[in-house]
Amino acid sequence: MVKAGSLRRPGMPMDYDKLAEKSLRGEALAREEMKAVLDAPDEELPELLAAAFKVRRYYFGKRVQIHVLKNIKSGLCPEDCHYCSQSSISQAPIDRYPLLSKETLLEGALQAKEAGAVRYCMVASGRSPTERETDQIAEVVREIRGRVPIQICACLGLLNEAKAKTLQQAGVERVNHNLNTSRRHHPNVCTTHTYDDRVETVKIVREAGMSTCCGGIMGMGETQNDVMDWALALRDLDVDSIPVNFLHPIPGTPFEGLHEVTPQRCLKILCLVRFVNPSKEVRVGGGREVNLRSLQPMSLYPANSLFVNGYLTTPGQKATEAHRMIEDLGFEIEEKIAPAGSA
Repeated sequence: MVKAGSLRRPGMPMDYDKLAEKSLRGEALAREEMKAVLDAPDEELPELLAAAFKVRRYYFGKRVQIHVLKNIKSGLCPEDCHYCSQSSISQAPIDRYPLLSKETLLEGALQAKEAGAVRYCMVASGRSPTERETDQIAEVVREIRGRVPIQICACLGLLNEAKAKTLQQAGVERVNHNLNTSRRHHPNVCTTHTYDDRVETVKIVREAGMSTCCGGIMGMGETQNDVMDWALALRDLDVDSIPVNFLHPIPGTPFEGLHEVTPQRCLKILCLVRFVNPSKEVRVGGGREVNLRSLQPMSLYPANSLFVNGYLTTPGQKATEAHRMIEDLGFEIEEKIAPAGSA
């Protein structure tokens, strides 16, 4: 007998294709459907991934975007984000340095291009860039845009309208600022700024005429409801790009002892994000190497982009290895930005 409201017939796997069809129609999944994705039995992962791939393939075909991060200012941050090795409360032994030189950042852009990246992501620690730092970054961006055929993303903390406009006028195409988690769980992750501070920066970025990149970090003690609330918040904000990071517990940070996500859970979260935000770029972000491990290739069935050559203070998969993984899947590296839906 099937319980009232149940999505699963006794003894039968769930029909995930129906969720894919609903997603492709642009309809929001019900919370019960979202929970069914997150609670899917591990033995049903092949069916779940196949359904998510139908949505991914419709909008992005077999193309994979490569992105490269550059830590342009390390440590020296007054915020208390519990996951971050650069925060004011971290005891992690990391390099600490002010804004890197123009020459170093230009060389980083050239290296990103050589790695097959469509986008060079410059990330600076801190609550918010000073006006001087904003102007310095804008100058660097103009130099890169004039010499390297690559898109530029900046992740600089909280922004006001003036700083956002300076970046936009310099040629920054996209700005990243993650929600990180749900509104409910945010105070357990950071207390020196609010969830609404983050939402406001995302809105300011869009109003300034730049593309929005906004995602989160899974594995920080969140509940299933938190994951669903976070995915729905991204849909409501209509962000363009969603980096899905998985906590890499760094010794010396408050979250150093958290080891909550399995490779299977990572894949289920990625599938949920694809169903809830079907036409958006979904990127496998930080922590994929240590959390997905040998299942990393499977992440590209729901996701359509990834980072290579490391993260801010942790190593990552080398570009050559990522290229081989993409090729072995029968996918192709996207050498330039193509319009969504042009599979």
